[in-house]
Order: sequence, then structure tokens, then C-alpha cells
Amino acid sequence: MTPLQNPSSSMAKALARADLARSLDVAFASGDTHQRLRLLRDGTDGPTVFTTSFGLEDQVLTHLIAAAAIPVRFATLDTGRMFAEIYALWAETEARYGIRVQGFYPDTVGVEHLVARQGIDGFYDGKPQREACCGVRKVEPLGRALAGASVWITGLRGSQSAARLGMAFVSHDPARDLIKANPLFDWTREQAADFAAAEMIPINPLHGRGFLSIGCAPCTRAIEPGEPERAGRWWWEDETLKECGLHVAPGGRLVRGGASA
Repeated sequence: MTPLQNPSSSMAKALARADLARSLDVAFASGDTHQRLRLLRDGTDGPTVFTTSFGLEDQVLTHLIAAAAIPVRFATLDTGRMFAEIYALWAETEARYGIRVQGFYPDTVGVEHLVARQGIDGFYDGKPQREACCGVRKVEPLGRALAGASVWITGLRGSQSAARLGMAFVSHDPARDLIKANPLFDWTREQAADFAAAEMIPINPLHGRGFLSIGCAPCTRAIEPGEPERAGRWWWEDETLKECGLHVAPGGRLVRGGASA
């Protein structure tokens, strides 16, 4: 049995990565976002992937990462059901920062089977159907986007929803055995918007039309005054936990600080 096949060796590496995630989580709490990105750059080994959906937070992070010349691979999940404004912003972002954002797409056969099974808009019929659609169009491509990565950077903020408040700055994703970092976790939406305006960061014009959280076009609507930030996502479902599966551990629970809880 080679070391790569040795379960004990794999477990030791996973435990070491979990310990590193905990120490980074503590360090993130007392540093600003620039320091957090430097900690990731200097304190971790292996490839780092930043997954962007071109939302407000992701545009802020793209700006900060590019300004600090942090070596990351930019990736996005193109579900095939996106708003036209996202594609325009994708091109504008690449031109502005001199980067290439690699697109990851659903498996063609998987989409064909999904549509044959539940129809083109079957996700409206119930949460299991919607989760099946997200699984094919987002979760499976994410696995390919993160293949070989040691660190995963996201634009998650704790104040985006009550469910996300219990997450951490940095955690160990046990299913993927990588470090997951949320450098903007303690930012408010107002902070992100003010920073984007001050730095003239390109943002999605849909934000100005009430679309604060933007996903696939048929699953996103503008919110009304006073509604929660993510109320426009899968608005026909229960408000308590509305996630597409990208940040959910097996069993349907959000990945929190170091483990699923």
C-alpha cells in the first residue's frame, strides 16, 4: 500500500488541515480582510480556488485578491439558467482585473436526465426537485472546480441569513478535505456596497433593481422593502434554510466551524 493509499496517512493530513483551519479562524477574527488574505497566502500550501457568482461580495473579493496579487484560481459555476447581466459582468470583470474566470458547466447527460425526469421547470414542484436541479447544475460542477484544491475562498457573509450566522471565518470541509475561508464573513452588505462604490468595482446592475442575492434567473426575484436579503432566492420554499447545496454537508446541514453541525 502506498502512502497515498494509507488511510492513517490520509487521516493525519485531514486532522492537520482541520487544526490549521481552527488556528486561521482565530487569526481571522482579529485581522482585517487584507491580513486575512495574506494569512491564506502565507499560511497554507497547495492550490487555492475562489468561486465567484459575480455577486456584490464576490466582486469585492475579486478586487482585493487581484490588488494583493494573491495566487488563486478564479472559478464560476455556469448553470445554464443565469441572467444575461451575469455574463456581461463576467467579461467586464476579466477585462478590469486582467484575469480569467474559468467556467464549470453541468454534465450534459445529467441535465438531460434531470429535465426528462421532472420537466424544464420541475424545481417549482417541491424542495426535493429543486435540490435535484441544484445538485446537477451546481454541486456536481463545484466538485470539479475544487478538484485538487487545498483552500476554497468564498464570499459568504454571516449576515446574509440567520442560517449562516453560525458559520466560521475558516473551517475544515471534511467531505472535500480542504480549508474553506470566508474573508468577508463579518462584513455587512452596506460595508461591501460602500467599498465597491469607493473603489469603482464593477457590480451587477440587478442589485440596483432589488435583486440583492442573485442565483439562477427562474429561482431569483427582487425583494420587497423590509424583506431579508435572501428572500428572493427560492421564494416559494420555507425561509428557515434555503441553500443550494454548495455550503451544505452530507445530511443537509451547513458546514460550520470545523465540522458539520
